[in-house]
Amino acid sequence: MNSIPMLLDGFAHALTLMNLLMAAIGVLIGTFVGVLPGLGPTSSIAILLPVTAVLDPTQAIIMLAGIYYGAMYGGSTTAILLNIPGEVSSVPTCLDGYPLARQGRGGPALGIAAVASFAAGVLGIVGLVFFAPALADQALRFGPPEMIAILLLALTVMMGLTGGSFVKSAVMGLAGIGISLIGLGPSSGMYRFTFGSGSLAGGLDMVSILIGLFAITEVLKGMLDRQTAVSGGQIGSVYPSRKDLAQSAPAMAAGGLIGFVLGLLPGCSAAVTSFLSYDLVKKFSRRKKLFGKGAIEGVAAPEAANNATSSAGFIPLFALGIPSSPPLAVLLAGLMIYGLAPGPLLFEQKGSFVWTVIASMFIGNVMLLVLNLPLVGLWAKLTRVPFGVMAPIILLLSMVGAYSVRNNLFDVQVAVAFGVIGYFLHRYKWPVMPFILCYILGPLMEQSFMQTMTITGGDPSVLLHHPIFLILMAATLVLLLLSLIMVRRTKRRVQEEVGEPAGILD
Repeated sequence: MNSIPMLLDGFAHALTLMNLLMAAIGVLIGTFVGVLPGLGPTSSIAILLPVTAVLDPTQAIIMLAGIYYGAMYGGSTTAILLNIPGEVSSVPTCLDGYPLARQGRGGPALGIAAVASFAAGVLGIVGLVFFAPALADQALRFGPPEMIAILLLALTVMMGLTGGSFVKSAVMGLAGIGISLIGLGPSSGMYRFTFGSGSLAGGLDMVSILIGLFAITEVLKGMLDRQTAVSGGQIGSVYPSRKDLAQSAPAMAAGGLIGFVLGLLPGCSAAVTSFLSYDLVKKFSRRKKLFGKGAIEGVAAPEAANNATSSAGFIPLFALGIPSSPPLAVLLAGLMIYGLAPGPLLFEQKGSFVWTVIASMFIGNVMLLVLNLPLVGLWAKLTRVPFGVMAPIILLLSMVGAYSVRNNLFDVQVAVAFGVIGYFLHRYKWPVMPFILCYILGPLMEQSFMQTMTITGGDPSVLLHHPIFLILMAATLVLLLLSLIMVRRTKRRVQEEVGEPAGILD
């Protein structure tokens, strides 16, 4: 597949007025939710999924993708000005960003964060242009047995997404598969686990579950964990000097490269890559003693890694249908709602859509750089929006969104129920992402399993003659071991740096 002509065609579509508008709205909303502590990209995408039903699928995904990478940038604002990491991946940014703000250099720190995010984001998208089509071409050779191995590989992402115990992740994953069985069976054509209820005949709506577990849960958490107003550091001039850029350039390059390469591994989260890049840059820096006290490189490296990992995550998502982070798992649900199943055939059957979205990501990153540098002062003021103002708005949008998908009050009840469930899961450190991922992939795995049993005549030993299946299963085991090692290391670092209990990554 020749990527360049397809990318140019994607730009021709992405540069239309509506697509440009959706990209701009997406990055602005993303930056907004990234700035507000407690409201991250996962919750925002879940809330806005039903709102995008009035849009063309391409426009909707452009906006949702913009929210994702816009939020990854916006998280640096609270990390630098308030020493509040909205995501675990922003913890390393706090280490030098907040001391810089206390020294009156919060502006240059935010400027470097913006430049690093832009450079690394573009690096990730360039990789997406060349890697994803090649990966998809190879994946076209996959049959049902290989798809089972791919889905099992995707399920190992659970450990990378949660960082919690294997037992808890496995239990939540099984619960997700169980919930996905409710309704009409794809193979048998019979109703399952409906208990005679007509409301359950259509299954539990995916959007309602997502809104409940993320948006409503966040409101419930905020009601019990209100934060008092925090005084931020000084901003100063937002434009970094030439000296700042020169000192940060090697850190940006190192962080972007680490973030992109490791971001290709499903389950390797931005939290892992941001810590690794910070450690590496600190180790080889000539200014080691300044790290933790206000080294500008300490902001550039993790922010570059963070955004490169986010962009690289679209490669396994588009080419294999494997999300590498919680927001991409919700975005996967959005793609499937629109009938755009990510995987090897996506480039083949929906090439125009894929390349338009990729081109819009280039444009969106430019918009982030151009818009956010002048708006840093505004974003800083938004960090002080009271929870009492935001909570009712989030709750109202959640109720309307859950109802609007199928115009059914039962879906609102499902959202509320899962919101309460989500709160208790959070309180007792039970991860929700394995549940979501297994809920999404459960029907696909069931279908692939039934097809495999038909092909093999019910004899599993036939799978031993499928080399791609064996390679993928081996890769699954290796990935699981690597994921466990990296997550444990990251948990130790988070505990050392911010004094949080190890469950912060659950």
